[in-house]
Amino acid sequence: MSKHDALLVDVAALVESGRSNQMPLTVVAGGAVITGRLAPEAVWRQRVSEVLADSARLSGFSAMFTTAASEEGPPTHLHFHVARILQGTVGIPETGGMYRVAIEDVSAWTMGDFSYSDH
Repeated sequence: MSKHDALLVDVAALVESGRSNQMPLTVVAGGAVITGRLAPEAVWRQRVSEVLADSARLSGFSAMFTTAASEEGPPTHLHFHVARILQGTVGIPETGGMYRVAIEDVSAWTMGDFSYSDH
């Protein structure tokens, strides 16, 4: 979107306020359908840091995710956890992933997450 969707920014701001990490959302960004739950950026960064710290090859990247996020102005990104990119009837990855999506790249969205099948 060339102009931010004010309603989507408001949803992201409410999640950022720390009131919920269970907000189900599905977006279309760059032609991909991403479905999952939104988390505050600080929670998302912490979880990514933990995953990286547990990796022998990627642990050096862990610290960069522990720095505080800028809190100036409205949110510019959505932070998904337990998220999947929908490909046909399959959600990738099966276990859910951590995705950061720029709000300006969202061309469509809906509340809720889509069911999928791994079969």
